[in-house]
Amino acid sequence: MTKQTNTPASPEPATEHSFLRRAEVEARTGFKRAHIYNLMNEGKFPKAIRLGVRAVAWDSVEIDQWIADRLKNRV
Repeated sequence: MTKQTNTPASPEPATEHSFLRRAEVEARTGFKRAHIYNLMNEGKFPKAIRLGVRAVAWDSVEIDQWIADRLKNRV
């Protein structure tokens, strides 16, 4: 007999930090580049982390938490 385990309907936010590049952030949020940067400038979105001269990324935990907060506060 095999034991069945229940998995949650929605995945839990990641607790391990990793870098998300812009395309991944766009895919997770549904926002495009300009809107992401506008929200960042308004202080309404996690700030990007500079990886190099021309490369930035976002902390995966910060992005997942930002999404979870939006879902929690929806009407």
